[in-house]
Amino acid sequence: MLSRLSRAGLQALSWARPGQGSITSRSNEVGAISSYMICAGRNLFCSATISTATGSDSNNKPEAKISVTFVCKDGEEKLVKVPIGMSMLEAAHENDIELEGACEGSLACSTCHVIVTDVNFYNKLEDPVDEENDMLDLAFGLTETSRLGCQVVSSPELDGIRLKLPTATIHFKADGINLAYTLCVD
Repeated sequence: MLSRLSRAGLQALSWARPGQGSITSRSNEVGAISSYMICAGRNLFCSATISTATGSDSNNKPEAKISVTFVCKDGEEKLVKVPIGMSMLEAAHENDIELEGACEGSLACSTCHVIVTDVNFYNKLEDPVDEENDMLDLAFGLTETSRLGCQVVSSPELDGIRLKLPTATIHFKADGINLAYTLCVD
């Protein structure tokens, strides 16, 4: 679990200086972590905005993009241009395609499950890591060419890829004791 924490998250945890486990110290930890993450996020976004606004890209080349076709649940096809290096989950969100991504790409759910329709494109993808395979085991409508959209990152060799969205997703909810799931069909 610690391997999944970002550097900022680890810094926030060390900055919070955990107390003795009391309710008061726990709430102080949460407040400290929240404050740190807000500050870190503000600095990150400000520096990105400044470098973009000042034109720090000396080449001034247009951003390379590939064509991706999403086959929606109702069969409608949407052709979108996706910048190199962007995940298919991000591309779907930017283009108003209904690909959920409940965990925001942290490999903690299967709601961004996509099916690569051409095995030749599937074979060009990097092999899924164990965590992705674990989440795919929970996906609705799993196929031999299923992947998580958050783990499929655009690259020049994927130009022309077609991704089919499953007709349903499965949501898991744990309350500390019980585990329940809901099948969501649009």
